[in-house]
Order: sequence, then C-alpha cells, then structure tokens
Amino acid sequence: MPASDIGSRSDHPVPRMGISEQTAPKSTNKFYANFILGNQTNSVWTQPFSLQWSQGSGNAKTWGVSVSHIEADQRVFGVTATDNPVDNPSLPYWSNELMSGSGMTLATDSLTAFSANANLIPKDASSPAITLPLVQGMGFVTAVYHSATPLIDSGVFFRTLTPLPSPKPGVTKYKILLEDGKTWLLYATAKDGSGLALTATSNTRLQAAGAFEGTIQITKNPGDVASQEESYDTAAGAYPTTASLSASVDGSIGSYTLSWTKSGNDSPLLMFALPHHIQSMAATTSAGKTAIQLQTTVKGLATGVIGDFWTMTEPDLPTSIGFAPWNATSGSGRAISAAGQQRITAAGTSDLSQDMDAQSNLNSMYYSGKALSKFASAIYAVHDLASNPDLAQAGLGKLKAAFARFASNKQQFPLVYESAWGGVVSTASYATGDAGVDFGNTYYNDHHFHWSYFIHAAAIIGYLDPSWIPANREPPSNKKTDWVNTLIRDAANPSPADPYFPVSRSFDWYHGHSWAKGLFDSGDGKDEESTSEDALFSYAMKMWGRTIGDTAMEARGNLMLAVQKRAFQNYFLMEGGNVNQPENFVGNKVTGILFENKCHHVTYFGANPEYIEGIHMIPINPSSGYVRNQNFIKEEWATYFDDGRVDQTDGGWRGILYSNLALIDPKAAYDWFSGPNFDPQYLDGGATLTWYLALSAGLGGSA
Repeated sequence: MPASDIGSRSDHPVPRMGISEQTAPKSTNKFYANFILGNQTNSVWTQPFSLQWSQGSGNAKTWGVSVSHIEADQRVFGVTATDNPVDNPSLPYWSNELMSGSGMTLATDSLTAFSANANLIPKDASSPAITLPLVQGMGFVTAVYHSATPLIDSGVFFRTLTPLPSPKPGVTKYKILLEDGKTWLLYATAKDGSGLALTATSNTRLQAAGAFEGTIQITKNPGDVASQEESYDTAAGAYPTTASLSASVDGSIGSYTLSWTKSGNDSPLLMFALPHHIQSMAATTSAGKTAIQLQTTVKGLATGVIGDFWTMTEPDLPTSIGFAPWNATSGSGRAISAAGQQRITAAGTSDLSQDMDAQSNLNSMYYSGKALSKFASAIYAVHDLASNPDLAQAGLGKLKAAFARFASNKQQFPLVYESAWGGVVSTASYATGDAGVDFGNTYYNDHHFHWSYFIHAAAIIGYLDPSWIPANREPPSNKKTDWVNTLIRDAANPSPADPYFPVSRSFDWYHGHSWAKGLFDSGDGKDEESTSEDALFSYAMKMWGRTIGDTAMEARGNLMLAVQKRAFQNYFLMEGGNVNQPENFVGNKVTGILFENKCHHVTYFGANPEYIEGIHMIPINPSSGYVRNQNFIKEEWATYFDDGRVDQTDGGWRGILYSNLALIDPKAAYDWFSGPNFDPQYLDGGATLTWYLALSAGLGGSA
C-alpha cells in the first residue's frame, strides 16, 4: 500500500477516455496517451511510424486509423524548432462497417508501459471491427480484422497496387507505390488461410470483396530495396502485442532485455531499434540487424532488427558516484585545502542559519522539494567535506523537522492516492480547480522531477543519521521510509505485480529517458524539458537505495543513469558531429524541449540562452559530470558563455552556469564563488553557496 499518512480517493479530474476496465493501474505518461485523452484525434508515435484516428479528416475523409511515416526532407524548420508534419496520413486502416463514421468509438485496453490495444468499434456495436496492437518500435503496423471488410485509403494517392508471390504459407503480399514515390508493403494473413484479394477502386481506396478475419500488416520499404523486402518477408505474419523488461547488474556492468510477447504465426519479430539501442546491443541481438533504416521524428534513424528480444549492455555504470563531487576526469574524493574547508564552513554557517521550515513550507511540491534538497547538500558538504560535524548536526536537526511535515503529509496541499488512474498526486488541482497548478502535478506532470528532490534529501538525512531509518523496515513500518518509497513507486515502480502503481510511469525504457508530460493531450506528443532533473531522479533513487541498504534499488538507479547518459548524448545534449538531429539544429547544443514529434529550442518559461541551456543543468550534483560529457560542456560554454558572456546573465542563472563550469574548470568556478564580488543574488532558490563551493573545491578548484 502507499504510505499510511497518504489518504485515498477514487476520482480524478481527467476521465479515462474509452479505456476498458483493467485491474492494473493505468500508465499516464506513455506514448499512446493521445488515444485516451481529449478528443482522441492527436497522433500516437510508436517510432518510426505514427498513427492517428482520422475521424473523417484529411483528403481521404476516412474514419479509420491513419498510418504515417515522415522522411527527413519533410521536416519543417522554424527559428527555434525542428518539426514534423502531423496531418500527412499515408495509409489509413478502416472498414465498411465503420463507413457511417458518426457514433463509432475508439476504445483502448491492456495499457502497459510498452503497449496498448486500440479498438475501432462501429456505431451501436459492442465489439471492435478492427484492433490495432500498439507497441513501441513495431516493424509493421498491424490491424486485426474481426469479420470486417477491409478498406485502405490514402490521402497521398495510390499509383500502383502490385500483387506479389506469397513469402510463406498463408500470407498474401502486395506492393503499394504512392504518388510521393514511396513504397509500402502489405501482408495479409487470413485466419482460415484463404488469403485476401484487394482491388483499387480509385486512386484513394483499396477494398476487399467481403468480410475478413485475420491480420493486415503494412510497413515502408525505403528505396524499394529487394534485400530489405526479404527481411520484411521473414517477419511477415507475426506481430508484438506487448513487452516486458528484465535487467541485471554485475559490478559496473549492467544489461537490460526487452522481450516481446507476440501473436500471429511463428515467424520472428522485426522491431525498430533507436540509435542508442544499436550502440549498446549485445552481440547476439546485434546479429539480427537488417539493412532497413527508417527516419524517426526526433531520434535519428531507426534500424530494423529481427528477433523476439533485445539485450543491451551498459559497461560503465556510475557505481563510484556517491554524495561527494564527481567528474569523469578525477572521480570523487579530491582533497579540499584547509582554506577551502574554511570557506565552506563560513558559507555553511550562513546557509544553515536560514529558516528551512519557512523555505520548504510552500504550496508547491516542486519548490518545497528543491528547498529540502539544497539544505541537505549543504549539510553534507559541511559534515563530510569541511569536516565540521557540529555545524552539520545543528542544520540536520532543522532539516529533519522540515522534512517531517511532508513525511506526515501535512504540507499545504497534501498528497493523495487516487485509484482512478493509480498514483500519488498533489491535491492542489482538486482544491483549486486549476489543472496547471504546481506544474500540473495532480495531472501527473513532472513527478520524477518533483519527487527527486525529496528522495535526495531523505538519502542524505539517512546517510548522516542512520537511526532516522530503522534497520528493520518491516512492520511496524517507518513512516519516513514508507513515504519516500511511495514516491519512488509512483514514478519508477519496477514490478507489474504492484497493484497500486503502473510500471515505470516516468522513465521510458524504449526511449532511454523519461517523459514529463502527464494527462494532457498534445499535438506533438509527450515531452521532456530537463534532462538534468530526469537524471536527478535516478541518482536520488540510487542513493536512497544505498542509504537504506536496498541493493536492487541502487542497481536500478545506476542502470537508469547509464541508459540516460547514452540517450541524452544521442538526442538532447548535442556535441558537434551529432548525426541524430538535423545538422542545422545541432549548433543549438541542447534540444530545449524534446517532444515525440519535434524539438523546440526554448523553455516553457522563456527563450534566453541561460534558460534553455540551464534547464538541462539544474541542479548540478555528483551525477551531472557523468551524464554531461566534458566535451559537450566545453562546446556549450564556447557557444554561449565564454569571453565574459556568462557575466551578462542575471540572478540565479549565473550561479547555475558557474556550477556547471566547475565540471570542466573547477578552479575558475571556485574562484568566482569564493571571490570578493560574489553576490547572493546569483543563487537560485534551489542552490546554496555552501554546495557550490564544495562542488568546485571537491573537484580540485581550491588546490
């Protein structure tokens, strides 16, 4: 169960649009969310394909589900963004039974972390005419027809429809050439083995003669290459229905496996891998790579891989990273000079005298957590790095008292467990009626960001005072431990057997990073604005696991950080030579907000360079030097902040930028933070001078 002090309720402001009842909690931040939110007309991206419930729109006026794939030359570039068209359906699936349009519904079932079924149900019918299993990376878009008459339309227009020899018993094959010059393949497998005859009734429609029971699969053959077609032939007739995740860690080496449950015939699956998968694939998985490559919207080229499971290996887990400053060059544990320790103590005396209770007693879980976390870092720095346990203990007592408000759920907007979707949310939107209050926490926005700060603070408290966490955490339970673990379960539950929380709400094991957007439909899909706070959650979870002796939790955090590092470097933090983002966009250095369908070099709160770059820095912590390559930091600094430009930035952003500089030039950062002209206005609400001095000194800046 969730922590006992967290109340419960059965309602949520967002209706479960068309979702069939299921006993498992419902994922809120996953790729198929547009099919369960709003008017259900926004696209779903499985990568490299996207699907959209057309509802009579487009040239073909179809009421089915349209399938699209966007090539690199179809991208639209603006001043700050690279976008992909969303109203460009190539091949919609539908049927005679859906012709009336009005009154039909799109329903979903079997929602998991990796998959969902979309069902097209005719007016006044109780069962679907067509079911589309939606699985990330699926090599074919598969439609299961339930005694319905297939219609396949195209707003791009058909040029030719060519029947081809069957690639295997029971499978009918067609080649489709559209007027844009692109080639698609269609495979049909009738349940009774009778095949499927399609006729082009116009340049926008293919139609079957009668009802069909079986599967129709379509996919794109880039360049109409024969060898690629043979790979598709190998996998035709089989399709994934869902996936499961398993992982293991041995020292600093970790691996994770995506295994697909499949249906159809006994052919092997063909699934599309993203670039970070290809980089880390085990040799046995890599042997299934084909020559097929299709452009994704924001993550480079996807590669077709034949196999029913993939195993990826991460050989450099951040097992050595603890609470101390760390970077890739020196690791952690650098000696701090006596003068440096004195400066940390002086700053700590000031910082720890502040009113921690008042600074954390806010109407925002996000800002409250940031306050607790910053004081925790300062207390750690004073205790371990400045060797002043008495000063640290005085601050620790104040921090414990401030944290207790949240562990007993007595903050201004307490948390509540809501069973409609299945998760812990702020009661702020229930109380105010404002969906956007506290960044949309009640609607599952940003949970990994918000919870990370509390988890991090708790990890340091428990490290400095092990008695705060009883050695035996079985009943009678420890409220502090239960509360922190509840936050972790809400955002990163690893177990499908947990009846209260969905598996991995925030982190996407296919994409290699989290999605921040919760229960809001969006024309460009889910998005992530802050890679650094994404990594902070994994780091905080790792350290909480270490503090409480949960080695499995610590291992998950280490593995997530390794996967994030690889994904961030491929898609978000763009060094020169990055091949996954458009060449004319790489110079921005960070993507800004990365959506499923576009990259927008901006933030939700402004377009200043320090905002856009800095939101991928905050808060600089021991894991920052791991997920942010030194070469990237140097390139970014040279692009935006060198030659004194950093000193043109205002307020707390200047401190953030200098703390980031500490990862590559700790002496320059230390000299600035310890200099006579340092002004506290350069500290944002989530930072202390104590930690910034300790960070830069601990990386060698005070030597």
